[in-house]
Amino acid sequence: MDGQDYEVSSELYAEFDYGTDIKPTNPNNVVSLFAFKDLPISPKADCDGDLDLVRRKADEYPNNIEIEHSKSTLLGLVGLQIWRGALLLADWLIYNGKSIPDGYVLELGSGVGLTSIVAGIYKPVICTDINIGGLLKLIEGNVARNNSMLNHPVKVAELDFTKDLSDEIVEVLPKVKLIIAADVVYDDRLTDAFVQTVEKLLSKVTDKNLCVLVALEKRFVFTMADCETCAPCYEYFKDRLLEMKNVKLELLPTDFPQYFNYDRVKELVLWKISAQ
Repeated sequence: MDGQDYEVSSELYAEFDYGTDIKPTNPNNVVSLFAFKDLPISPKADCDGDLDLVRRKADEYPNNIEIEHSKSTLLGLVGLQIWRGALLLADWLIYNGKSIPDGYVLELGSGVGLTSIVAGIYKPVICTDINIGGLLKLIEGNVARNNSMLNHPVKVAELDFTKDLSDEIVEVLPKVKLIIAADVVYDDRLTDAFVQTVEKLLSKVTDKNLCVLVALEKRFVFTMADCETCAPCYEYFKDRLLEMKNVKLELLPTDFPQYFNYDRVKELVLWKISAQ
């Protein structure tokens, strides 16, 4: 059996009940609500210059992002689901959103669009993925579902890691201040294509402050050959990162506040790739 031919399901759905009775546009999908805590509120100074602590109201909880998605797919269509890495990256965006420089956020491999929707609270977003399984249309629908919470436009565009960058992406690149990606590593061939895409993007910009944030989960398997557990897809991804030229690599701490409801397991990691 080809590795793309068996079904997989995100662990998220077994950990928490995100389900609703909202009718999806596709009968094979479900609509879930991903609740998150209130956005950070900065303390304000009173007339004497002292910090006046802002007190939250109980009815401010929770906020919800409404997402249509699949609960189980073939391996090649896992972008139709939601995985832990997307929520980790969404937490980072909420915590750091106000400090992102003015400009666009570009998301690679956006899946069903949850992380781009969070980014759209803070900056305009170009939300990209490959156009298979009706994915781009699904993202557009999810953006529309959450339009009331967006402070900036979220534009959906196709970006296939295995093809050249489109004129549309190249044209907007000078305005991009942050590139993000979550849960894009589950196949070595895809990892090769993803790393090559990151190299293309960074080679076309002059802004040395531009960086790429990649959130993912180390997925361990037991190998009979070595009689031990390992995370082969993650290790291959890390090896490919180390082969990149003219970049700075950082493994960022993941102890920033958690706003979404999920298990932030120790296997979740956040890489920062910066141009040099």
